[in-house]
Amino acid sequence: MSGKRGVTLRAQWLGKHLRELRESAGLTLKEAGDYLQRDASTVSRFEAGLYPARTPDVIALLDLYGVTIPNERETLTRLSREVWQNGWWDDYSGDVSHGIVDYAWLENRAEKISSFDAFVIPGLLQTRDYMEAVIRAEDPDASSEQIERWIEFRLTRQKILTDDGPVFSTILEEYALRRMVGGPKVMRSQLAHLTGQASCPNVEVLVLPVSAGAHASPDGAFRIFELPEPYPAVAYVPTPAGSIYVEGQAAERLRVKYDRIHRDSLDAKDSLELIAAVADSLSDA
Repeated sequence: MSGKRGVTLRAQWLGKHLRELRESAGLTLKEAGDYLQRDASTVSRFEAGLYPARTPDVIALLDLYGVTIPNERETLTRLSREVWQNGWWDDYSGDVSHGIVDYAWLENRAEKISSFDAFVIPGLLQTRDYMEAVIRAEDPDASSEQIERWIEFRLTRQKILTDDGPVFSTILEEYALRRMVGGPKVMRSQLAHLTGQASCPNVEVLVLPVSAGAHASPDGAFRIFELPEPYPAVAYVPTPAGSIYVEGQAAERLRVKYDRIHRDSLDAKDSLELIAAVADSLSDA
C-alpha cells in the first residue's frame, strides 16, 4: 500500500479557511510566509491543500490573522491534526479512491445525512450479500481479496448507525426495491434488513413510488452532509467518472431537490408497507 497522500477534502477545507482568514486580515502570501519563516509558495500550497499545513503552522497563522474565538481556533487546529492523523478510513486509502475516503470522513463528522438513491440501496443499509453482488457487478475483474477489502470498508462505515450517531434520512426510488440484486433470497434478506434499520430512532426510510411520476432528480443519487459549525453543508454526487463534492449554493440546490422528493414520497408507515409487499412478491422461481 502506498504511503503517498493525495489532495483530500480535509486538506482543501483547511486551506480554504486559511486563505479566507488571510484575506480578511489584509495580508499577502509573502507576509504570511515571512511570519512562518517560509516562502510565499509554501503558504500558497497550504491554501490549495496541495501540502496541508501542520498544526504548529496553523496555530501561528491563527495568531497572525487575529483569530481569537476559541471554537474557531479549536475546529481548525483539530482539522489540521486530522489531515495528518489516520482515521480508520485512511487504512483503506490504498484500496479505495481518495473521494471515498473523504466520504467516510464526512459520514463520521456529519450530524445529519440526507440520501436519495434511485438504483441501489445505500451502502449504510446494505447487507453483506447485497453489497457483494453490487460490487461484483460494478467491477467483475476485481480479485476476491480486493472485493473483500471493499466489503470490509463498507461494513465498517455502517458502524456509525448507532443511537448517538448522525440522523440518517434516506429516500429510495421504488425501482431500487424491485431491482433483483443477487437474486430473490438476497433481496428478501436485504428488504428485511431495510425494515429493521428503519426502526432505529435516528434512521428514516422513505420510498418514492413509481406512481409519483417525474421527480426532482432524474439523473440519480446524491447525498447531503450537514456538519457542525463552522463547516458548511456538503453535497456528494456519485458519477461513473468519480465523486463530486459541492457546497454553498450548489449544495443548497440539492437540498431543495431533496425536500421536493421528500414531499412526493410515501410516509414512513406506507413506505414500510410497500417494502414488505415487494418482499412478499419475491419468489425463488
